[in-house]
Amino acid sequence: MSDSRKLADRFREVILDGTWIANTNFRHQLQDLDWKIATKRIDSLNTIAILAQHIHYYVKGVKQVMEGGELDISDRYSFDFPEIVSQQQWEQFLSAFWKDAADFAALVEKIPPAQLNEDFVKEQYGTYLRNIDGMIEHCYYHLGQIVLIRKILSEHAS
Repeated sequence: MSDSRKLADRFREVILDGTWIANTNFRHQLQDLDWKIATKRIDSLNTIAILAQHIHYYVKGVKQVMEGGELDISDRYSFDFPEIVSQQQWEQFLSAFWKDAADFAALVEKIPPAQLNEDFVKEQYGTYLRNIDGMIEHCYYHLGQIVLIRKILSEHAS
């Protein structure tokens, strides 16, 4: 199995369908979640919806580069999203998230081995490999937060 395929599979695992590392994934945590729970704020913590949108922001932005576009995302805007105010809006976001994640994984899988060690956009950003690995680690970091927030919310509901 190629390194690109391994990276794509690791990414799919954290977002779409795996359980090996965290015994869960984003889809499992978010798919049947009511929008009111996803947007419920606990003190100064980010909401589940904001954390999911934050990850999607990066997936979509890096995917755009891999499709030949510009890198136009910025950490400064990575938590700025319009408020979700309905179940329909939440489900539309989730559909876009799953599609972009699947598309991103398919693009990663097609990266030629030599390109993994090439600079991603600029030398200062590191290689494709470093950025994809970083994306996966970033996803697990926020997945853990989502799991904890869900537990806190379920304890407050009972």
